[in-house]
Parts: sequence; structure tokens; C-alpha cells
Amino acid sequence: MRGRPRRQRRDALAVNVGGAVYVAAMTVLAAVAAWPIYRSASFALLVAVSAVLAGGVAALAHRRGWSAGVVGAVLAGSVLVLGVPLAVPSRLGGPADLLAGLVETASGAVLGWKDLVTVDLPVGTYRNLLVPALIVFLGGVCAALLLAWRPGRLAYAATAVTVAMVSFGLFFGRTSTSAALVVGPVVLPAPVETGVGVGALVATLLWAAHRTRRERLFALERAAASSGVHLTRGASRTDRRRALLGAGMIAVAVLVAVAVVPAAAQSRERDVLRAAAGPEVDISRAVSPLSTYRSLFADDRADQVLFTVTSDGSLPDRVRLATLDAYDGEVFRSGDDDASRFVRVPSVRDAGEGAPVDATVSIGALTGIWMPTAGRLAGVRFGGDRAVALADRFYYDDDAEAGVQTAGGGLAQGDTYDLTAVERPAQALADATPPGVGDGVLAPESLRAWVEEHATGADGAALAGLVTLLRERGFLSHALTAPRDPLPGYVFQPSAAGHSLARIDELFAKLLARESDPRAASTGNYVAAVGDDEQFAVATALIARELGFPSRVVLGARLESGDPGVSTCDGGECRAQDLSAWTEVRSSSGEWIPVDVTPQYAVAPSLEQTELRDPEIPTEVRPDGVTDVVPPPPVQDDDARDDPRTDPGADLAWLWTALRAASIVLLVMLVLCGPLALIAAAKSMRRRSRRRIPGPARRIAEGWEEYLDAAADAGRAVPAELTREEAAAMLGTPAAGALAAEADRAVFSDRAPSADEAVEYWRLVDADRRSLVGGRGAGRRLRAAVSLRSFLRFLAPAPPRTVPPVMERGRRSTSARARPST
Repeated sequence: MRGRPRRQRRDALAVNVGGAVYVAAMTVLAAVAAWPIYRSASFALLVAVSAVLAGGVAALAHRRGWSAGVVGAVLAGSVLVLGVPLAVPSRLGGPADLLAGLVETASGAVLGWKDLVTVDLPVGTYRNLLVPALIVFLGGVCAALLLAWRPGRLAYAATAVTVAMVSFGLFFGRTSTSAALVVGPVVLPAPVETGVGVGALVATLLWAAHRTRRERLFALERAAASSGVHLTRGASRTDRRRALLGAGMIAVAVLVAVAVVPAAAQSRERDVLRAAAGPEVDISRAVSPLSTYRSLFADDRADQVLFTVTSDGSLPDRVRLATLDAYDGEVFRSGDDDASRFVRVPSVRDAGEGAPVDATVSIGALTGIWMPTAGRLAGVRFGGDRAVALADRFYYDDDAEAGVQTAGGGLAQGDTYDLTAVERPAQALADATPPGVGDGVLAPESLRAWVEEHATGADGAALAGLVTLLRERGFLSHALTAPRDPLPGYVFQPSAAGHSLARIDELFAKLLARESDPRAASTGNYVAAVGDDEQFAVATALIARELGFPSRVVLGARLESGDPGVSTCDGGECRAQDLSAWTEVRSSSGEWIPVDVTPQYAVAPSLEQTELRDPEIPTEVRPDGVTDVVPPPPVQDDDARDDPRTDPGADLAWLWTALRAASIVLLVMLVLCGPLALIAAAKSMRRRSRRRIPGPARRIAEGWEEYLDAAADAGRAVPAELTREEAAAMLGTPAAGALAAEADRAVFSDRAPSADEAVEYWRLVDADRRSLVGGRGAGRRLRAAVSLRSFLRFLAPAPPRTVPPVMERGRRSTSARARPST
């Protein structure tokens, strides 16, 4: 008896060690899943220190029997103590910085979760965004350990905590998956996400199996202690078979998940929390800046200083306000699809290679949400009275290279910030090749006719030639009325605002009319399209799309330019009249190429019109001998509708999307429900083979086995040492006694049963099989249908040849219970 407490302590230690190993493995997987969010050595240090401290708190709480309130208080104090050095390391300094760090730690515990999904990845040590990770790995590890060390079924709640820890990195992470892993001819999409998911599944199942086995051993030991039965602690053959069967099922599930799920979803974007966050509401409510472009040149606003750009080095070539990539035929605006999303920017981000840009921007009369930026942003640091609010509400779209500011409704006079960016050398438009474009707004017929007439190809050189020709035959005009202070030598021509398809159609209709005028060739003056950057940028974007180039319109200002025909900001001071719009086209290499579109204003359009004489139509005199020809009957117009040559065919573009979505759903259902369907199918095949086995006596015997299998699947397993009569009494179904007696007669009697008797026997089996699960709810019936207990009946250990005396009390003799059941 002295060895039993020692053995119990050893078993309890094994349970605790198993739980600790499981939590440690899940902590590592959670850190791997969350690494793309931070990608910082500070994050790795935070995970290590948090896990060790959480383990110490959990061990002390488990040993001392602390309540949940005491553990929570200790963890909260640990967060405040470790918050500054681990989660807000930028506040390590004097007392004032430490106090501010404590405030940021407390606010990060509440607001850091929301901020985390709005900041561009990786966030590093940006502000207090490490606080959520500190809470996850400190509180999560401690809670998981305390649950895993608890006795009883509550211990399995540790799996929910550890899965939540792993889900932190997956839900708050990036929208794209990791790069595919290529090993020879094998390509594994999303290897990191797949590895984390499979690792978490295997670790959870192994720990659950280990914990279940230990619980069963504890139960057997308690039974042995109360009954005096000797317990064999070694693993039996049945245990080994069950372990092998479980391992095989896990291996099959993992292989199917690795092979099917990533391949089915490899081209799909991940739906994470940050996919639903951002300033999309503010952008959708804002008026397109291209629609208000003409108002910048009003007499009372043209000379207003909107913003000033200064730098200790060279100024950037261009400053952009807004990138507009969606056109509906009326207005160019910022697209609201997933390819054009604004996210918050941490203190430093990787901007790639290029010439460094360090500039300071001071806001003057500029208002609205669109924020001046230069190049590809690497970092921004705000100053002034609103520095904190501006930092919190700044969003950046990396693909559009544009930023928005939503603090207090947008920018205000006096706001300042320092930009750190890189400018990449732009590819020459003549060297670009078109990647092709998808569906979009159909350009006006006049524009397509003009392009077809003048295009010399479909590459970048052809596009450059068309843009040059358009600028030469266009004329710059910003208003319907003459300006107050016109440029020297400028001949004013009125032009309407707007950039709808109707306005662009009017532009090219005038070009085509002028080019067909004989006087244009004689004078060499083909100038006819009157407008400004608003119309010409949209016209160039539509021309580029006709040649297969994706295009967008950018509103901004040029600080330096080698083109004398475009305006620039004087000394970095950008006035309202200095703003311009240009077009950007994307080449097949993925690079966006800026294209200046401002028309010339040196040559005014000619107002001369060629006078054409009315055509003279001679009258033909018909001779008297001419006979009238009766015209043929008119052709019915309805016949043209039936002409197969004019049938455009049904639009089946939706079919591929529907089939793809359906296939993904079916694959997921196959992975989840396939094994259950196979189990049900296997039972049906087994039942059919038993029903059709040759010989009525054998069919009756197999019917009894089917009855016992149904009882096992219903959770009413019968011990193997019981006779059929005893088993029938134990199950107590309506026909149980008749089934047992008939099976005994078929097996032991000299009289051979008839085929009709076998059919009637199976009818009783089917009725009692249904009664075993009838009235127990649909869920119980479903579990019985997919249960594996009936397949594992043969794995049950054989009954002992001798029964211990302690188990003989009040029981029948061993010989009576040892009679075979078949």
C-alpha cells in the first residue's frame, strides 16, 4: 500500500508534464502564426519572457490553490510591470516617459486590438501594439496550464485557450498567405498557415489522447483499490491496435487537408479582421478631387498656398494627393475594391529600393482627407498640436502610393509632418509593353475612331505617340469665362468642366471634325480639343486601356519637371493653380509609369470653317418606253433576330465563379463529412452482405451479430462473455428474447431453419435495431450511424479464464457465463 501514493504522485506528475509540453508546443505555433504581424526581435523576447512568467504563475497558483480572482490580479499586475519594457520599449527613459508608457499600456489593453487591424504590417514596436501580444501570451499560457492541470473533463477546455492563442496570429495577420513552398515538382501553397494548422491539430489530438488514457488509468486504479482486483498497467494488444488506428486516421486527415484545402483556396485572399478595417467610409463619402479640380483655378483661389514642401536635400519630382483608379463613365474616384485598400502605417516600413527622399510638408489652405505624399512611403512623423490625432488617423495605400488623413475631417492649416520615402526611376513609356486589361467602361466611339486612325501599333511607343499628338492638338483652358490675369499671348478659349464619357466624346468629336476639314491641312492647324488636365488625363487613361494598358489618374503637383509645357511649384510652394493631373499606366512588369497630359496653349484652335457648296443633283428624264419595275416584297425585320450570326451568345462568365465556389464548398464538405459518409456506407455494405450470406442458419447467426453491432453503436455494448439469452435480457428490446432463442436454435439445433424464417428473423432485427436508437433524438441517431464501436468489437479483450473471487459474489458460476454466444 505504501507504493500507491508514490505511484499516484508519479501519475499526476506525468499529467502535468504532458499538459506543459502541449501548452509549450501550442505557444510556439502561436508565436509562428503571429510573427508576420510584428517581425521584430522585441516580439520574440516578449513571447519568451511572457511564457516563462506565465508558467511560474500557473505553477504557484496550482500548488497554492489560488482562486481565479487572485490569478487574474497577479496577471494584471504583471502586465503593468512588464508593459513598458516588453510592449512599449520606446517609453524606457525618465519618469515622465515611464508614466506615459504605463498609460499607453493600459490603453493598449483596451484599444490596441482595434489599432492592430488598421496598421500596415509588420508593425514592429510601433506605439503600444505589442500589448495585445503580451496579454495573449501571458494570460493565454497561464490559463491553458491551469486548465490542463485540472482533474476531470474541465481540463479539455485548455484546447480552446490554446487554439485562441494560435488564432490571434491568423485573424490579426495579413490578408495574403505565405509564399508557396516548392520541393521539386511538388508545390505546397500557404506552407506556414498549413503547418501551423496541422501542427495545432496534431498536438491537440495527441494531448487529448494522452489525457484520456491517463484518466482511464486513474479510473481503473480507483476501481482496483475498491474491489481488490489486480491491475495490469502495461499496454495491451487492444490498446496498441487502437493507438495505431487513431494514428492512421489522423495521418489520413492531415494528408487530405494538406493536399486538398490549400490547393482549393490558393488563389483566394484570406478573410481576416484587417480586411474589414480602414477609412473606406470616409473615402466613399468624399467628393472625387478630380471633380473639384476646375475650382482650383478660380480667381479667388488660384494664388492660395495649399502646402509647402521643403527638404535639406533635393526635392522630390512629384507630390501626389490622390490616386483615382475606378471610373464609372461619370467620375474617376478611388476604387473601393480589395486591391486598393488603405491601412495604418507603423513608424518604419520597407519601401524598397530607390533614391531616398526626406522632406517636410507644411499644410496651408489645403483641406480634405487627401494628404500630400512623395514617392513610396517608408515612414511619416507628424508634428504640431494635432500630432497624436494625425498619427492615429493616417492611412496609406501601398499600391496607389497615396495617403489619407481622417483626423477631425481631414487636414487643416498648420499641420506638419516629415516624410521618409524612396523614388524609383520611372520606366520610359516607349519601352513599356501592355499586360492587357479586363472589363471596364467602353470608351466613346469617337475616341476609338481617333485611336484607330492614328495608332501605329499597340505598345508603349504607340501610346506615347498618341499622347504627344493629343497634347499638340489640344488647347489648355480652365474656365468658361476669361481669366482676370491671362498669360501673355494667351488667346482664351472657353471649355466646360467634367470628365464624363459625354465630355470626352465631345472632345474627340471636335478633333475628328477638324482633321476632316480641308482648311486644317492647308494651314497646318489641327488644334480643336479644348480643356485642361481633368479631361486630358481621363482621355489618356481611356486611350491606354484601348491599347491594353491598365491606367489610373493621379492628382498632385510637380516640383521639378523637364517638360516646359507643365506647371511646377515655385521653390516647393504649391499654390492652387500649380496642381495638375496626370495619367499612370502599368506595364507588363507591374510598374506604374507617369504620363504628363497637359495640353499646349501656344497655338489656339482655328475658328475657320470650310464653306461647302450644296450638292447639285441632276434630274434624270425618263423616256416614255421605260417600264416600271415592281420592287420585291420587303424582308421581315424579325428574321434578323433569328440570324445566328448576330447572336452574341449567353454570358456564362458567372458560371465559372459559381462552379469554383461550389467546388470549394464541396471539397470542404468532403474533408469534413467524407469519413462519416464512408463509415455509414461500410455499415450498409456489411449489413447487406450478412443478409445475403448463403444458408438460412448462417443468415440468422449473422443477424444476431448485426443486432449486437447496432447495440454497440447505440452505446449499449454487451460484454463478450454473456450468452445470447443474457445479452437479450440486458438489452431489453421488444424482440430481444425471440432473437436470442431463434439464433440459439439455428446454431445448436439439428433442425435447419427455412429461408422464410431467416427473412422473418431479419425483419425482427431491423425493427429492434431501430428501437435501440428510436426516441433518443436526431443527434443520438446520427452518432450511432457513424459510430465505430461495432467495428471495434473484435478488438475487445477476451474474457479471463478465471474470475477473481471478489467478483464472484452474487454471480453465477464461471462455467455458466463462459458459454459461447455464437
